[in-house]
Amino acid sequence: MIGSIIGDIVGSRFELNNNKSKDFEFLTYKCFPTDDSVMTLALAQAILVSKRDHSDLSKNAVESMQSVGRNYPDCGYGGEFHKWLFSDNPQPYNSYGNGAAMRVSAAGYAADSLDEAKELSRKITEVTHNHPEGIKGAEAVAVAIYMARTGSSILEIRDYIDKNYYPMNFTLDAIRATYKFNETCQETVPQALMAFFESTDFEDAIRNAISIGGDSDTLAAICGGVAEAYYGVPAAIRKHALTFLDKQLLSILVAFENKYPPVMEKKINDVSVPVERKNSRKVDGIDRETIIENAVQAADNDVEDSELLPEETTSKKLFNHLFEACNILRGPINQDEYKSYVTPILFFHGNAAFCLLHAFCMLRRRVLLPAAGAG
Repeated sequence: MIGSIIGDIVGSRFELNNNKSKDFEFLTYKCFPTDDSVMTLALAQAILVSKRDHSDLSKNAVESMQSVGRNYPDCGYGGEFHKWLFSDNPQPYNSYGNGAAMRVSAAGYAADSLDEAKELSRKITEVTHNHPEGIKGAEAVAVAIYMARTGSSILEIRDYIDKNYYPMNFTLDAIRATYKFNETCQETVPQALMAFFESTDFEDAIRNAISIGGDSDTLAAICGGVAEAYYGVPAAIRKHALTFLDKQLLSILVAFENKYPPVMEKKINDVSVPVERKNSRKVDGIDRETIIENAVQAADNDVEDSELLPEETTSKKLFNHLFEACNILRGPINQDEYKSYVTPILFFHGNAAFCLLHAFCMLRRRVLLPAAGAG
């Protein structure tokens, strides 16, 4: 979940001053957490305090968003949500704004199944954004996070989103010059997910999201939640991001991560491998300084543990890596010419050839090879 918060913090200084490039300083003193981070953590708290059957989750979502959110009145809420936040009788207001999607990541991390990810998403979304497009946008993000967290490849996630939520028939390069600020789910969620689909690691995903402009903090928050689930977060970035949070927000974050262990990004031969924190490793502390100190130590311990991994990719990682290589190739290449590019690579030794051949066959079977020029 910290991936969403990092995306928000990195994007905060670009929301009103777009940067149409991937070349920028990642985290600086000019960055800050916005309403995206505050509401993400508020809903994480709601999930933590709810019953196992989620029967009280919607009620807790309202209470948590109001109790946490009112402590940050100037963090960037939209007009209608601000009224809802300070209302004595908060009611959903038929919104399809991207606020529904920016705050939903905890649902994807807490869910035990795809259906549960959808259920959690709906329960914490419809208390404000009860328009079908608002519910859909939030659900798409929660689903993508759940799939990324449970071992699906980028191509499998993209395929599911394309079939069930939004057409993924564009590229970032194609929209970068003309894409503008937009606060709707339908014009934010697909773009944020494409930033992940075109990425090579966690940081690259965030840079992709920032590079298209628009509602930068929200785009990067959505993208960051999925990217963390898939790649993990580099320890150095995690530790830096913690320093932007006050005691209340930090306390919610560590409580959530103590129950739902975070993921660290480990680079093995330039391939990002997610390493989940040990369930036995918990972070605590009474004051902010102690919490940060213990959280930083936990991140360092995560790094030490990951060094015990063998310096080679697993067969599953190899399959995913080659599967995604096929997907990259298919974009600009005509279907009839595709085999000419793939066949020479099949001379790779042993399992690599088998994995690539299998990936190619999977692509053909799913009829994912488009005509020339398709995105």
